[in-house]
Amino acid sequence: MKILYVTTISNTVNAFLVPHIKMLIGMGHKVDVAFNVEQKVKPEIKEIGCVVHEVPFTRTPFSKDNIKAYRILKRIIITEKYGIVHTHTPIASAITRLACRNMRNVKVFYTAHGFHFYKGAPLINWLIYYPVERWLARYTDVLITINQEDYERAKNKFKARKVEFVLGVGVDVEKYSDFKINRALKRKEIGVPEESFVLLSVGELNKNKNHEAVIKALAEVGNKDIHYIICGEGRLEEYLNNLSKSLGIENQVHLLGFRKDVIEITKVSDVFVLPSYREGLSLALMEAMACGLPVICSDIRGNSDLITDSKGGYLVKPNDKKKLALFINELFNQERTRKDFALYNLIKIEKYCINNVLNRLKHIYKDEIDD
Repeated sequence: MKILYVTTISNTVNAFLVPHIKMLIGMGHKVDVAFNVEQKVKPEIKEIGCVVHEVPFTRTPFSKDNIKAYRILKRIIITEKYGIVHTHTPIASAITRLACRNMRNVKVFYTAHGFHFYKGAPLINWLIYYPVERWLARYTDVLITINQEDYERAKNKFKARKVEFVLGVGVDVEKYSDFKINRALKRKEIGVPEESFVLLSVGELNKNKNHEAVIKALAEVGNKDIHYIICGEGRLEEYLNNLSKSLGIENQVHLLGFRKDVIEITKVSDVFVLPSYREGLSLALMEAMACGLPVICSDIRGNSDLITDSKGGYLVKPNDKKKLALFINELFNQERTRKDFALYNLIKIEKYCINNVLNRLKHIYKDEIDD
């Protein structure tokens, strides 16, 4: 079977879809990829035999480039005679399903990495995204969801031919648990005092990731021994730096930009913090759990699937600065609690391991191909 993986940008495949593609190739399928090459494509993608189709998707929904992308993608699918098109990310998935809607010999898989509508989402999200996803579901053979809330809604409200539930994109749990690092040397390298208490966030510097909530909470705590590291880049970098300065904690906040050593940094941190407004099923959070970190995160869909409140960490409302400060202070003072949370997370993350996810995907593909 010829299969095409489609994402809006190359970054998505680079970040977490290569193991999925390798699994399909191992099953005897030919797999190619289509996306806008924003980030340099990982060499192994071509090494395993994937043809890379460049399609000018843009994350701006109403851009003229997406009309061009629709035409190019449709031509690729017809010319190359793909039997399954598996699409990820909202823009690419909308365009892909429209392109395939009248192709009788093509089955469309869509993995939703967190719908933009969810409990507590802004009304505008429900008015725009919900009707579109509900309508496009009729052009979807297999709709794969990765958190419980999305699964229940898709199963009960959408008319996709099949709705499946997979536990995220998969985490290489053994890699994280076995990873060793010299704590003192790594902390010195990234400019954090060896004896300090380190909070860590990983993610793009944007409004959704809500890093400012942690910065404000850190100022509220008023403890100079607590430092906050953020791995990621984005348009809010200057704003976050200025916010830290205005609160007098610029020496405690470290914006490290894009990093290739996130595992190492996670291993020398004390608490993982994820105060996002929206998540599907955060890979960064799962990786932190696999590294044995206690967690403070927003009480939202996806996060609450992963973190059991008061067992693996603390769940807070995204903008509850006082609660966030309270929990930071509590974990700073309670080493026993940190260890208990860490152990709980190490046990819980096992079911989200990459092998479980790949086996689940393998069954979904096999059932659909044999159908």
